[in-house]
Amino acid sequence: MDDIDRRLIALLQRDATRSYAALGTAVGLSAGAAHERVRKLREQGVIRATTVDVDPAALDRGVLAFVLVDSTAWMGDRAEDFAAVPEIQEAHVIAGSAAVLVKVRTATTERLQDVLRRLYAIDGVSGTQATVVLETFFERPLDAG
Repeated sequence: MDDIDRRLIALLQRDATRSYAALGTAVGLSAGAAHERVRKLREQGVIRATTVDVDPAALDRGVLAFVLVDSTAWMGDRAEDFAAVPEIQEAHVIAGSAAVLVKVRTATTERLQDVLRRLYAIDGVSGTQATVVLETFFERPLDAG
């Protein structure tokens, strides 16, 4: 991956609807050359998906919480159990005092409480510690540089 690929990635992260002509102009390539580079980045798995960034509150998911999940067993083989809870946006096996860290978005704190109940139903889960976000200063994409 070279500097042009990194600049293409940065541009796409800011606005994935840019045309290949616009991308090419921004990095000094033709539309066809920009298209080919983006295609290769997808093939290589560097670009995993093209998505839309949606305001969670607009979809009635205004409550954001990060939950540390304690366990009595290794959780690395429980990915499907966590993925079965639709309110969980991300789940990470972590090192430290807890076994898993999950990012949860719900409509209300009552719905968050329901998610916590469902987490306890996962085999091996022995406890949770939720931190509710009051305000998000920013979220940024990965720096391709």
